[in-house]
Amino acid sequence: MLGPANRRLVVVTVLLSVSSAFAQSPAWPDSLTEGYAPPLEVAELHAIAAAVSAARIEADIRTLAGFGTRHTRSDTVSQTRGIGAARRWIRAEFERISAACGGCLEIVEQRSIVSGERRIPDSTVVVNVLAIQRGVSDPNRYIVMSGDIDSRASDVMDFTSDAPGANDNASGMAGVLEAARVLSSYEFAATVVYAGLSGEEQGLFGGKHMAEVARAEGWRIEAVLNNDMIGNVCGIDGVCDNTSARVFSEGTRDVETEREARTRRFTGGEIDSPARNLGRYVDRMSDQYIRNLDIMMIYRLDRFGRGGHHSPFSSAGFPAVRIMETHEHYDRQHQNIRIENGRHFGDTVEYVDFDYVAKLTALNAVVLASLASAPAPPSDVQIRGAVSSSTTLSWNRLNAPQNPALAGYRVHWRLTTDPQWTHSVFVPDSGQGEEMAYALENVVIDNYFFGVSSVASDGSESPVVFPGPAGAFD
Repeated sequence: MLGPANRRLVVVTVLLSVSSAFAQSPAWPDSLTEGYAPPLEVAELHAIAAAVSAARIEADIRTLAGFGTRHTRSDTVSQTRGIGAARRWIRAEFERISAACGGCLEIVEQRSIVSGERRIPDSTVVVNVLAIQRGVSDPNRYIVMSGDIDSRASDVMDFTSDAPGANDNASGMAGVLEAARVLSSYEFAATVVYAGLSGEEQGLFGGKHMAEVARAEGWRIEAVLNNDMIGNVCGIDGVCDNTSARVFSEGTRDVETEREARTRRFTGGEIDSPARNLGRYVDRMSDQYIRNLDIMMIYRLDRFGRGGHHSPFSSAGFPAVRIMETHEHYDRQHQNIRIENGRHFGDTVEYVDFDYVAKLTALNAVVLASLASAPAPPSDVQIRGAVSSSTTLSWNRLNAPQNPALAGYRVHWRLTTDPQWTHSVFVPDSGQGEEMAYALENVVIDNYFFGVSSVASDGSESPVVFPGPAGAFD
């Protein structure tokens, strides 16, 4: 790493070219470096996006919808109907995918018994089906993509009526299966988990149990991408749109302490939680690798007054977001199949756009691959610069054996009103010591938000980490 005097000279010089760099690369404005910098784009991610098959996704959605109902309390014995048949089929698909990659997936069923709940009054076994692709250098760092196995009719307690749940949420579950097919032919530094979660409609029980297991076993979950309804393009608002998607993320961490909240009041971080910066990451990956898809970042944990399976992970302190369609159609959610006054109700296959599901699945796949290939997010990111003309960020150097592809770090900054990171400078890894620091001369701490990410030699990058506990991923 350059000494303080040299570093100051470099920063002053390159800051003069910020505006031109931004104009040349709107997706990720970064030509500011201290010498060598990794590429800003990873070519392999384009191939991953292109490998996703709408035809395979359609077949999976039709199969899942064909089980009639996947209500959490539905039949578990039948081979053709009910949630038992559905989860056995999902497991068989994961096993087929694993066989094709030489046994690269570990198939796990997480079982919990739920009873005495408002929506599950009788003792019921809730089963998650997971396929785990172990990381080669940092296996205890986890990147998760989840979809829901279960479905429901109009009455949430009705476990016998048809509830095909083609969009809610066979679309998300089919996306998880397809991502596993595509990514299982690669190796990653971190562990990737493809998760089918149950009990979502009854109270998010599958996600709660998985989060509890992760906490008990000490998983370092860096990201949870919950896909819940990724197949509807024509909404109740009359708009048909297959070019956008929403990403929901919480603004402040649910596990924040009173002391941390007081610190955040004076230093910022309300819109820079790990989940929020994970959402920004998804947005940037869409801009770079997915054609004709614009991400709408929603600064809210979930839809107004509603919930999803990313919420239990957020409550446990893990960064989690919900990825879903932009335009929901409420006639096709939580409805018995029927026609009333010429109006269709029910979540049936003919209203799913399979190409759109493939597009959002491709987005998930490139995000999973990029996160799992990148080094871990920096830890203990700190900032100082009050009453000064410069801003200095410091962070712990990453563990080298766990992050063998580490090339360095990026220091980021943006105006406090900007939704996305707009400026950055690459800082090569020093190769020595336990801590790194970087000073941005003539960038006043009062006027911007700041963060640090870690970067691999191929350009894969971690999410940005906002300084202090408000933005910490660990």
